[in-house]
Amino acid sequence: MGRNSADDDRSVISGLALWQWRQEARKSALEAGVPTAEVDWLLTEVAGLDSLTLRLESFKERPQINLPFPLSVLSQLWDQRIDQRSPIQYLAGVAPWRHFRVNVSPAVLIPRPETEYLIDLAVSAVKNSPIPNLGSGHWADLGTGSGVIALGLAGVFPAATIHAVDYSADALAMAQQNAQQLGCAQRIQFYQGSWWEPLDTLKGHFSGIVSNPPYIPSTLVQQLEPEVRDHEPHLALDGGSDGLDCIRHLIETSPNYLRPGGIWLIEMMAGQADAVTQLLEEQGSYCHIQIVSDLAGIDRFALAYRSEGVET
Repeated sequence: MGRNSADDDRSVISGLALWQWRQEARKSALEAGVPTAEVDWLLTEVAGLDSLTLRLESFKERPQINLPFPLSVLSQLWDQRIDQRSPIQYLAGVAPWRHFRVNVSPAVLIPRPETEYLIDLAVSAVKNSPIPNLGSGHWADLGTGSGVIALGLAGVFPAATIHAVDYSADALAMAQQNAQQLGCAQRIQFYQGSWWEPLDTLKGHFSGIVSNPPYIPSTLVQQLEPEVRDHEPHLALDGGSDGLDCIRHLIETSPNYLRPGGIWLIEMMAGQADAVTQLLEEQGSYCHIQIVSDLAGIDRFALAYRSEGVET
């Protein structure tokens, strides 16, 4: 969370002092155009206060509240949120995703709620496939980042071995830490490298690949909100001139690794559906190509199956 080890000692403050801090933080949030709800989200993480307690402000009467660090450090963190537009998840060091919480840092993309649907789509794709046992065997999460997709797959496919790959050693270390913390370390194998390259020995054996690759066109990266542009890893954002460089690569290479009938499932940006569909069709190794919308009605996901009997 960007603080010195000297500040790591826990601190005890009065409920009144924390209430006063909350009032000031909410005021600064309003002035800066930052959602005031983020103040309470941070307090939930660092002080263990639930939403009802915060809404009723009943913690104000408590004689003491434990914090993991002095109140001055909490103020420094909040100043980073306001002045530098640091994402609140990085400041707290955690982010929620599906039914679990993961550790995050500027080494990894902050997992988005819309990405959670990839796991449900993978489950549906297995159920709707005539190929038996696709929910077992080998599954790949390419560009794993914080590891959330791999963790999600491990949860819904208990008979599968999950292979998580990332080019960034720092991202991979965080993904491994999250897997260890959530008791999934034995279910997920981690590899540093580019996309499928570390998995050459398993060519033709994968039941599925799920990926949230970089898909933002290079020229648009600098136009993103400062929380993303200035703090999240560009390696996980920049998809090249048209945003499709990584998706194009995954379309071209995945048939070599998927078993016949294997599932190809990715997240993409609004407006890319037609191009992705065309690329999948032109590659010639995919069938049953589908575009799926997210909860906001945006074409967000592309799903296809590796055709059976196709030579690659």
